[in-house]
Amino acid sequence: MEKIKVIIADDSDFVRDGMRIILDVDADFEVLGCAKNGREAIGLAEKTPPDVFLMDIQMPEMDGIEATKYIVEHHLGKVLILTTFDDDELVKEALKSGAKGYLIKNHTPDHLKQMIKSVANGTGVMEDSILETLAGSVDSGKNTGTSPGSGFSPEGYTERELDIIKAVSEGLSNKEIAAKLFISEGTVKNYITSILSKENISHRTALAVYYLTGRKS
Repeated sequence: MEKIKVIIADDSDFVRDGMRIILDVDADFEVLGCAKNGREAIGLAEKTPPDVFLMDIQMPEMDGIEATKYIVEHHLGKVLILTTFDDDELVKEALKSGAKGYLIKNHTPDHLKQMIKSVANGTGVMEDSILETLAGSVDSGKNTGTSPGSGFSPEGYTERELDIIKAVSEGLSNKEIAAKLFISEGTVKNYITSILSKENISHRTALAVYYLTGRKS
């Protein structure tokens, strides 16, 4: 198995060095380099493209959101956003810029490594708390529940499928969706599998992001 190549971008020496040490001692990863801002990260990637960027959001010269836009447009790698800030506006901007995942920096080493592997393998990842924040931020403000982003098209879906998608975007488990809609867990699973196939999306988190932001990450 080839090592997952990683570039770490964070303006904190402590954070950069800590993540580098965590990954350097694991045979599954190779850290190509560390950067203090998005511009430096892009410079490293243009020499040797990584599989995954670990990208802080708030950095001098070029922040993580601006860097992510460039990285995605130029196909330099996949971006996993890291931040200490639980800010719904930054969440939306990161996802709209093309980030494949978004994690608060209070992760354990094992959790961080698993998320990197998921992103490298094409699966979008997001903390449950962030998904809840994102869902709340795009709510219409009425008591009608979570509302879709402007880029999401309901065409081609049955009313039941839309109910399922909305429930997924609210962060509900299959068991909770089944109870809410009075159907079996197996039926919920079949619906979700069919919906993911329709949209060519590999993961329920990516489906939630698409519904909430209109972007297929």
